[in-house]
Amino acid sequence: MVKKIGYFLSSEEFGPRELVEQARMAQDAGFEALWISDHYHPWNDAQGQSSFVWGTIGALSQAVDLPITTAVTCPTIRMHPAIVAQAAATAAVLTGGRFVLGVGTGEALNEHILGGPWPTSKVRREMLEEAVEVMRELWKGDVVNHRGTYYTVDQARLYTLPEEPVRVYVSGFGPASARMAGRVGDGYVGTQPDSRLLGVFREHGGRGKPAQGGYKVCWGPDRDAAVKTAHERWANEQLPGELAQVLPQPRHFEQAQQLVTPQMVASALVCGDDEEAHLRRFAEYADAGYDEVYINQIGPEQRGFFDFYAERILPRLKGMRA
Repeated sequence: MVKKIGYFLSSEEFGPRELVEQARMAQDAGFEALWISDHYHPWNDAQGQSSFVWGTIGALSQAVDLPITTAVTCPTIRMHPAIVAQAAATAAVLTGGRFVLGVGTGEALNEHILGGPWPTSKVRREMLEEAVEVMRELWKGDVVNHRGTYYTVDQARLYTLPEEPVRVYVSGFGPASARMAGRVGDGYVGTQPDSRLLGVFREHGGRGKPAQGGYKVCWGPDRDAAVKTAHERWANEQLPGELAQVLPQPRHFEQAQQLVTPQMVASALVCGDDEEAHLRRFAEYADAGYDEVYINQIGPEQRGFFDFYAERILPRLKGMRA
C-alpha cells in the first residue's frame, strides 16, 4: 500500500524560485512529500536549468513542512562524500529530520565536469558503497580518518548534526544496483514500475525497508499540446540502454533524442487531462510494490496540474488508501 504520495521537483527544468513555489503548491494541493533532482547540467537545453540542489533544499526547508528526498545525489565524483555528508546533515537539521539522502552511481552528464575518467558501472557501484560508508562514519560525530580504495578523509569531524543519522536510500536501475541497495541502503529509489527489481532489493537485505518510486506526466487540457511539450523537454527519457549514464553533454542527448518521436513519448507518458489515465499510471507503481510514489509535471502548466490533482486525483488515491 502506498503510504505517501509526493511531488517530484525537477531541478533540470525549473529555477530555484520556481521550485520553491511548486513545493508550496504541492503542499497546498495535498501532496505529502517531495523529491528533488540533483544535476549539474540539464539533459538538454530545452529544459534549461540546473541550480545547486543544496541551496534549494535550504529554501524548501523554510517554505514547506514536507519531507524531502534527493532523487538522486551522486556522492562519488563531482562531490566528495565528506562534503555530501556535511550538506546532508545540514539539510536534515534544517528540515527537523525530514530529509532523506537518495543516492546513485550518477551520470557522465553531471560527473565528468572536473575532468576525471568515467568509471565502469561496477567501479561506480564500488565507489558508491564506500561513499556511503564514509558518510555514515561522519554522521556519528567523531573524528574520521579513512584510507579506502577510492576516498581519503583526514581528521574530519562534522559538528552540525541532526538528532538521528541521515537515512540513505539507494537507487537501483538494474539487478546489481538493486542488490546493493538492499545491502547498504536504508531504502530504495526507482523510476520503473518493476516489481522484479523491487523483489531483488528486498531479497538482498531490503525486506521491511521503504521503497520510493517516481514518474513524469504532462497534464494539460489539450493532449496534443501536452505531448508536444513532453517531447520537446523530455524526449531523453525514452533513450534506450545506458545512454543516460554515458553521454557527457546536453548536446549529445539532443542529438540522440532526434530518434525519439512524439508518438513514442505519447505512448510512454501520460499526457493530457484524462483522469483515468493518470490513475492507471499511479496504480502501476502501487501494484509494483512502492511505499511512496512521486509525480512530476512537465512544462509550464503547473497551476493547472496542481488544481487537477487536488480536485480530481489525490482525493481518489487517498480514498483508495483509506
